[in-house]
Amino acid sequence: MVTENSLSPEARSILGARISRRAVLAGAGGLGAAGLLAACGSGGDSASSENSVRWGNWPLYLDFDSDSKTYPTLVKFTEQTGIEAKYFEDYNDNDEFFGKVQAQLKLGEDIGYDVVTPTDWMAARWLRLGYTQKFDVANVPNKVNILDSLASPSYDPKRESSLTWQGIMAGFGWNVEKNPKGIRTLDDLFAPQNKGKIVVLTEMRDTIGVILLAQGVDLATVTEAQFMNAVDFMAKKIADGWIRGVKGNEYAEDLTSGDATAVIGWSGDMFILASENKGKFDFAIPESGGTISGDNLMIPSTASATGKANAEKMINYYYDPAVAAEVAAYVNYVCPVKGAQAEMEKIAPELATSEYIFPTEKTASRLHVFRSLTPTEETTWAEAFQKAQGN
Repeated sequence: MVTENSLSPEARSILGARISRRAVLAGAGGLGAAGLLAACGSGGDSASSENSVRWGNWPLYLDFDSDSKTYPTLVKFTEQTGIEAKYFEDYNDNDEFFGKVQAQLKLGEDIGYDVVTPTDWMAARWLRLGYTQKFDVANVPNKVNILDSLASPSYDPKRESSLTWQGIMAGFGWNVEKNPKGIRTLDDLFAPQNKGKIVVLTEMRDTIGVILLAQGVDLATVTEAQFMNAVDFMAKKIADGWIRGVKGNEYAEDLTSGDATAVIGWSGDMFILASENKGKFDFAIPESGGTISGDNLMIPSTASATGKANAEKMINYYYDPAVAAEVAAYVNYVCPVKGAQAEMEKIAPELATSEYIFPTEKTASRLHVFRSLTPTEETTWAEAFQKAQGN
């Protein structure tokens, strides 16, 4: 068990100063985005050695020390196990990442990663196609720490091949100077002051999910007709000049530059933006409800036996409540690990009550999961969503 005293000096200093990854990417500490990305690596590495593990993840999703240019929890993992962790910020979009590795997966060739981090619906595709490996339960004893609400997803009901990395709430984000009354409904979002300055997510289930909920649709039973109606709504708002873009993680740049004043966005991003900009931004779950999903730690079918064993050790490490709390203090997404809230009270008490990280039962009741799609629906609905964007 990791305690506050066992945290690295770098980790303790960053927690105290509340330095975030996004500030680093903006150039904090004298390192610009290009330099940082080069330091992180890009593209999976060659096959794992006996003492290494290769992890592909999303940007802004792990604790980072701008002085040493290291990830404190990964440094601690290496110190404890002797396993070198090679970390790649190679996710920008689920489909894009999958497209990059699909051919190798099909051929059974090494894809350059021992751990990948797809979102729920894409995790279901990896499992359906047989592109993952089951955990050796003996190597992941901390698996029991997953929150009960996340323990039995439809795509992996026994969590044999996946564990949630972070939970993702989607709702409305806004510039408080331009929207002093806040945004809690679609009508608020499409208020006159936001025309031409609204950005929505490329993540179909979040953007269309929020629209569907506002239209009174249950995401657990959404039909194709209901889905297409919501897509048509979005397409019209784009055509009429309300929505300026459909974007991935880069929507935060539009907010900070002033090009966007309102978004359908993610809670963790908005928390970081608010903390870095003296409360200039805010976030709320819509009155009609928001969406919740998760990104998942999974071991590709192409990982070697050694890579798999090392991956299991790393996954187990991050399911230690104290380690999970340290990560959550940086990324501010929903923490999936039991016991992390109590550990957070030791290192950052003010974050232990954060609804962004530890949603109360009342908040959780307002979050909805988009139902699983059939392969045919997945193709048809995604094509409609892309067409609405003009792609």
